[in-house]
Amino acid sequence: MKKARLYIDKHMIVSRVDKRIYGSFIEHLGRAVYEGIYQPGQKTADEQGFRRDVMDLVRELGVPVVRYPGGNFVSGYNWQDGVGPRERRPEKLELAWQVVETNQFGLNEFADWCKKADTSVMMAVNLGTRGVDEARSIVEYCNVKDGGYYSSLRKRHGYEDPHNVKLWCLGNEMDGPWQIGHKTAEEYGRLASEAGRAMKWVDPDIELVACGSASLDMPTFGAWEDTVLSECYDEADYLSLHTYYGNRDNNTPDFLANTVAMDQFISSVVSICDAVKAKKRKTKTINLSFDEWNVWYHSNEQDKKIPRWSKAPHQLEDIYNFEDALLVAGMMITLLRHADRVKIACLAQLVNVIAPIMTSDSGAWRQTIFYPFQLISRYGRGTVLHTVAEVPVYESSHGDAPYLDSVCLMDEEQETLTIFAVNKDLEESMEISLDVRQFEGYQVKEHIVLRHDDLKAVNTEADPDQVVPRAGSVVAGASAKADGGVLTAVLPDKSFHVIRLGKA
Repeated sequence: MKKARLYIDKHMIVSRVDKRIYGSFIEHLGRAVYEGIYQPGQKTADEQGFRRDVMDLVRELGVPVVRYPGGNFVSGYNWQDGVGPRERRPEKLELAWQVVETNQFGLNEFADWCKKADTSVMMAVNLGTRGVDEARSIVEYCNVKDGGYYSSLRKRHGYEDPHNVKLWCLGNEMDGPWQIGHKTAEEYGRLASEAGRAMKWVDPDIELVACGSASLDMPTFGAWEDTVLSECYDEADYLSLHTYYGNRDNNTPDFLANTVAMDQFISSVVSICDAVKAKKRKTKTINLSFDEWNVWYHSNEQDKKIPRWSKAPHQLEDIYNFEDALLVAGMMITLLRHADRVKIACLAQLVNVIAPIMTSDSGAWRQTIFYPFQLISRYGRGTVLHTVAEVPVYESSHGDAPYLDSVCLMDEEQETLTIFAVNKDLEESMEISLDVRQFEGYQVKEHIVLRHDDLKAVNTEADPDQVVPRAGSVVAGASAKADGGVLTAVLPDKSFHVIRLGKA
């Protein structure tokens, strides 16, 4: 059995958790909107066509903010196509995903859906085919009570009160040559600055996310961030990061080691943000919005077979397995370990499209990745403690990778200490120990384990409970107890754990 030791000090904090780190993403892509959150006539649909079964699962995930409407989709989107009477809304060829967009669901419907799903809107503006005029107009439509053409237009559409959208993305992945309206860093930085300034003139209370690199693998990574922020530092509040991981070579240890790459990615972008801050002699700090992250590779071959100009095809529908859930847990732990700078994050996406929730005409179910997200979203509140781990490592393509991904959070209001941990060893259990004498009188209140013998096990509509969390007391080899001021826990091979301590 491997052994690891964790070290924390209640006075050595990383940051309080911004709840928006548990955000998600809905794009007009595949069946995310149509047959996902919106399906008039489906047996659970409400009077607006919103699926109640999906809303129930979204509430269960505890998602505080949802990014919309893209993604690549936004760079060719005219938001005015999706507002007003449905019978007047045009069908359009959607170039990003080579489908037909019916525009039967749009901005107002999404704002209504967010209210019903107990979440809030993170809106992206089109800086691909449109620009400053688009940006200022949509902010007026969403946020201005009255006094202008677009605020009056919203009222004519039946929305007397503004939507009060306070978080906005300045385009999407504008460094990518696949992006409609792809721009150089200089071009995008200037446009983001001008659009952002106009948007904040309309509503000074909004926050803006500038586009960072579409991934760490982009040839312009680093230089892009430096140039963009040098242009729009005054207008931007956050810089975006995007990453997806896959296990195409069926090398699970290397796949699970992607948390090392994610950690390095975040640290690199923080360094660039701070370098620009120093270069420009600013006092404002740019924080991060990791507004696309997930596992994505299962559906790649299937998607090549989709006919062009389909309507809401089964697109990007990854069927997630147990090892994917382990990596998602590790990625969330990595985000929390950087909670001082990562304030917003969006699991991409929410329903059907590389998503924790899947639907059919008859029902909705939880994919394997649903559970780590739901558990960490529920219990990962309060303050992240600087968590140091002495743990064995193994070789990976990303460098030495620890067998354990872990982080500790303290919630002083609830008087709890929570440990999230993933044992990435595929064969051996791991015993961890943690000095908890600073938390006098705390005992283990709950131990939740996500584990399966088969790394490739999946949840389906017919068998939705193959991979589900269970109490540690019923998982063979798992244990957790606090005795004499020391927490000792045994984590079986390939498993994710939530250990919660509180006063006896």
